[in-house]
Order: sequence, then C-alpha cells, then structure tokens
Amino acid sequence: MTFYSKLKQFDKSLGVVEKKKNLLIKKIVNFLYFHGPKSAVEISKKLKSSIPTITSILLELNESGMITEQGQGSSSGGRRPNLYGLKNDSLFILGIDCGRYDTRMAIYNSNFEEVTEMKTYPLGLINDEIVLEKIVELAQNLIEESKINRNKIIGIGIGMPGLVDSEHGRNFTYFHQKEGSLAELLSKKFEIPVFIENDAKTRALAEFRFGLAKGKKNVLVILVDWGVGLGIIVNGKLCRGNSGFAGEFSHIPIVENGKLCGCGKQGCLETIASGYALVEMATEGLASGQKSILSNLMNKHSKDIELKMIIEAADKGDQFAISIISKLGLELGKGIAILIQLFNPELIILGGRVAEANQYLRTPIQQSLNHYCIKQLREQAEIVISEFGSNTNILGAVAMVVENIFEK
Repeated sequence: MTFYSKLKQFDKSLGVVEKKKNLLIKKIVNFLYFHGPKSAVEISKKLKSSIPTITSILLELNESGMITEQGQGSSSGGRRPNLYGLKNDSLFILGIDCGRYDTRMAIYNSNFEEVTEMKTYPLGLINDEIVLEKIVELAQNLIEESKINRNKIIGIGIGMPGLVDSEHGRNFTYFHQKEGSLAELLSKKFEIPVFIENDAKTRALAEFRFGLAKGKKNVLVILVDWGVGLGIIVNGKLCRGNSGFAGEFSHIPIVENGKLCGCGKQGCLETIASGYALVEMATEGLASGQKSILSNLMNKHSKDIELKMIIEAADKGDQFAISIISKLGLELGKGIAILIQLFNPELIILGGRVAEANQYLRTPIQQSLNHYCIKQLREQAEIVISEFGSNTNILGAVAMVVENIFEK
C-alpha cells in the first residue's frame, strides 16, 4: 500500500486515535514540504503537539521511506538536533498550466524540484472536447516518459483562466460539465486526484508559498498578461470568495460606454490595460503612421505584433513603445488604486508578459496611484515585479495539490 493510500484511510472506519494520527501525519508532511527540513522541536512548536508524539511519527515516516534525516540543526547549547525532510522520491506532483495560446507541464518531486523538463505545447485553450482530450494525452505521455511509479504521483494540479470554482472542481468558462465536474472527469481519466484553480490564483499561491509574498499577510498578486488577473491574500489565506470567483479585476468597468469586452460588458479594465489592449494600441498606432522600430521587428520576426516585440522596442528606447506601455500603466494604476483602498495590502506583486516591461509599467502606475489613491494607503503598499519566470502558474498548481491533500 502506498503512503498516499494510507492517508486515504482517513474515514469513518478509523477510530478517534487513528484519525488524529492521520491528521498529524498530513500536517507534518505539509509543513516539511513548504518549509524544508526541520527538527522535531520545530515541528512540535509549529503544530502544537508534544515532542514525543512528533518524534514517534517522524521515526515511523523514516522507516516507511517517506522522510529521511538531513543533517543537524543549530543549537544554543547541548546536542544539535537532527533535521528531518521529505525524501526526493517519496511523492511526485504533475503541474499543468493551460494558457490561451499554449499548454505547459512538468512533474515535481517532494522537495519541489522539477524532475522532468518543462514541456510547452502549442495547444491553446478553447471550448472543445478534442482540446481536453489532447491535454490528457500529453500529460499521460509525460508521466510514461518520466518512468515514475504512478503510485507515487499523489495528484495533478491545473491552473487555467476562467470562472473556476476550485472547491467543487468546476470551470464555468472552459469545459463546463453538465453532470459532475471537470476535476472529477479528469481524476477518472488519470486515476489520480486532480485539482483545478484559476490561473491568477495559482500564481498568487506560488508567490505566497515560495516567492516574494512568503511570510506576508496581505498581498495582491496581479497577472498582467493577455488579460488581467488577480490573486488576493488576506490575513495569510488565499481569498476565493463565496463561489471561488473572487478577483475578477479584469472586468471592473473603468470607461463609460467603452469598448466591448469578451465578458459582454463595455469599458472593462481588460479592454484598456491588458496584453490585448497593448497590441491593439501598437497596431492602430503603426497603421496611423507612427514611427517605431516595431515595424522592423515585425518584418524580421513576424507579420503580427507580439507583446515581447513591444517590450523589446521599449528596452531599446523606442518612444512609441514606451508611450503605449505608459498609457496602459496609467489605466492599470486607476484599477490598482481601487484595490489598495479596498484591501489595504502591504505588497503588490506584478507578473505576466506585460509586467516584463518593468519600470516602463511601474512608473505610470505610481503616477496614477499618486493621483487616485489616499496617501496613507498607497505609501504602505510596496509594488514589485515577480522574480518568478514563466513557470509561476505551474508552481502554484503544484502547491495547490499539496494544500488539498495534506492541509484541507
């Protein structure tokens, strides 16, 4: 029987003592996963359980091959304590990032290390069962190629855009199931537990567990990509809202009688402050005769303008590229001013393709905040650019699996 199978015994057939022990095992694994090797004393303090009880479980987990001794910790006097951490091959998690234009996936081990090369497939997210079947096929192939024992893959985490109710495993925008849920359907196909979450929230989880938001209590993680996503950390917890839809920042109406948004409303933030909006501004500007090195980049690489081209042009000092990024930043700043006055965050993390523009985006955002936000609130909210690369959503999807299996 696998370790995960033992944990699944946490049901009505177990007595009170066994249930408490199983729960404590889950808490220990969860703590070691997110915080690395710790001593029995450190685990005891964190989980508020006696040192003898923790030590007994650690020895049991060590004998089962789940954890191993990993050196010794520091001591203020006396014997240095043994440190216990998860073995590299004790469990594995498959993370999948379903984007609007491509799908990426990789398998991670119990020490949050990538054990398969990150795979990127030109498979965009559209409401077509064929696309869903292709995602399953690609994931199955990756598992088989990895040669990892399937019994050690404890779960699959999927980050995807749309209105996602992660608690019930439903996406009301993509692959909505009339009966059952998307997570249930995929769990049956893989014969492995599957958990889904909105991509902005998986990004927030990655930042909170492993990135710039680690140890913070109140953080806004804003994904400025083709759309504009928002993950909200309140009092050290990811805010999902009543139905799981909290954070639809992209569809806050900003412009009265503005452009039609994909959601059906007019003047949403996404229509003026997203990657789509930036490309649209660049296309219209060049068509009207604006001078820019973007024309040369398009002739050299592609017939269409891409986000990376606009940022590359700005980095080379192109005034047109800088001006349209600045315009986007001013509009985005208006929306962020609203968020700051609602949530009073200590930190705001910007990520995504457009956020790679860095100072060309942050400077106009700050200008907007100076104009639209109460001084005392804006001065408490530091704005930074994410240090994670393009695999952020997958990291968050992996963290989501650990939370669901070992924490909830």
